[in-house]
Amino acid sequence: MSDAEVQPGVQVNRSLLVGGGLLVGLGALLGFTGAALVGSALLSATREWVNRLEEPPSQMARRKLRQARTAVSAGADAWRNGPEARSSSSG
Repeated sequence: MSDAEVQPGVQVNRSLLVGGGLLVGLGALLGFTGAALVGSALLSATREWVNRLEEPPSQMARRKLRQARTAVSAGADAWRNGPEARSSSSG
């Protein structure tokens, strides 16, 4: 090879590149649309499920928190007063 010859660079078929880019963009748009539809369906189903509940989730959470606090208090009292309280009442 002589110095006058120029090595050709990478040749890219621009029409294939543009076509591929358009297909990728279209696929992303379809994927986003599908995700939005799935999210909408899940949100609608969740709202319907909550509306069918006998007790709203906020009231259920308050009730469970009250039960947990009562259980913690009872457990702490039993830990502090443990065996002494049981042996004196049975004796």
